[in-house]
This record gives sequence, structure tokens and C-alpha cells, in this order.
Amino acid sequence: MAQAPIGSSEFDRDTAVVPRAAGTHDVRVCAGWTLFGAANGGYLLATAARALGDTLPHPHPFTITAHYLSVTRPGPAVVRSQVVRTGRTLSTGQASLFQTAPDGTETERLRVLATYGDLDALDGDIRTTAKPPSIPPYEHCVGGTPEGFGDDGFLSRIDLRLDPATAGWAVGRPGGGSEMRGWFGFADGRDPDPYSLLLAADALPPTPFDLGMSGWVPTVELTVHLRRRPAPGPLRISVVTRNLASGFLEEDGEIWDAEDRLVAQSRQLARLRDRT
Repeated sequence: MAQAPIGSSEFDRDTAVVPRAAGTHDVRVCAGWTLFGAANGGYLLATAARALGDTLPHPHPFTITAHYLSVTRPGPAVVRSQVVRTGRTLSTGQASLFQTAPDGTETERLRVLATYGDLDALDGDIRTTAKPPSIPPYEHCVGGTPEGFGDDGFLSRIDLRLDPATAGWAVGRPGGGSEMRGWFGFADGRDPDPYSLLLAADALPPTPFDLGMSGWVPTVELTVHLRRRPAPGPLRISVVTRNLASGFLEEDGEIWDAEDRLVAQSRQLARLRDRT
């Protein structure tokens, strides 16, 4: 498959922001990044992050937190950003994504607070005990769309290959674990960049699926820490849940690039609900 260069891929076009005024950007939430009619949380975060990055003086989110206030559907939207503080190496801002109903009522869908910097300016000093997840080779992992997911768009635009040890639920044999692992890439071959890490942080199926629990698992809050610019090639992602209580669960994620470097970490709070 021919590789789509960064800047010309479907992901770039569908997260594009158009300046309207200082701190205000028009965007379009595209149907191609939805599951069951709702926009994927990582896709929304990447879109809002582009608008905020166009407002702040630094290029890359270092830490970004999103609160998902209501379900976002495909259609036009506006992102309003505000600079909170600027410094020599870091700047902080906030942004909100709004959609307008036919009667003119405006609803806030997403609110983001983030600190930006320059990933390319970081030095190479790394001291870590973290290790890449153990995942079988790409060609030995499980691809395709799991039964019951349909083709709502999002899963056809990414190349997701799950570790068979965490994918038994997809064929009716959940493993009883609380972890998802897999390879992540774009269907059009686009290499990863900092903004695509925000999408990848919310790309794996929810961990309750391997516990035999089905349903809709909307994100309440998602935080992503970007540690390095990713190298070209597929990403490896692992997501673990340690506590599911009263219908709420946390998911702790790590994203590793093709050079075995930890490029992003994430934590989200999600809610397990019936798909109604």
C-alpha cells in the first residue's frame, strides 16, 4: 500500500482546523471517525489539540486532558481556545469544542486543558524501568472488524492488530483478563506524529470486553502525556485496567514506537453502559 505522507492523509484532512478569528477555529467532525454514530474520543482530542496548537506559541502537546461533556455527532463544530500562560519552553491553554443544533442552541461537547512545548527540543537523556509490551509479530495478530461492530467508519481508517491473547472476546471466547494489547497504524499507511498519538491513546477496544462484559464504554476523561516524537512505523499499545467498580473503570495505556521508545502514556476514566 502506498504511504500517505503526513499532512495529506485522511486523518490530517479530517482533523483540519480553519481559523475564523483569534482563538476561534471552524472544524468538521467527520463520520469516518465514529463508532455507533458517536465520534471517537481520541479523534476529537486530536482535532481540538490542533486548534489549541494553532493558538499557542509551542508546537506539541506535552500533557493534555479532555473532559467529554456530551456525545459528539458528525457535522460542523467550532473550537474556541484561550491562552492561559506562555513561557520560554512551555505554554498552557484551554479549548472547548461546540456544536450548534438546528434551533441555534449551542452545546459544549469537549473541554481541554493542555501544556505545549517542543518535542524536537528535548535531549536524549532517558532513565526508565519501562519495557515495551510483549506482543506477537504484526502478521500473527488479529485484524479486521470484530463481529457486532459493523463498519461505522473508524475501524476501517486504522490498521489495528490485536494480540491474540487479548482478543478472544472478538470470537466469543473472552480470556478473563483486564488488558488489551496490539499494533496500531493508519489504513492509508500514514506514519505516526504527535497528534496521531492522541488518536492512538483511545483506539484499542475497551478492556471490559475481555472480561466478557459488552456494552458502550464512553470516555469521561482522558489524559495523554507525550514523551517523544514517534519514529516512522507501527505503534505498539498496551492498556490495563486494575479497578472496575460501580460501572466506572480506569484504563492506563502506554504507546511505544518502532524503535522501542515509550512515546506516550495515557489514563482515562470510562463508564460501562448498555448500548442503548
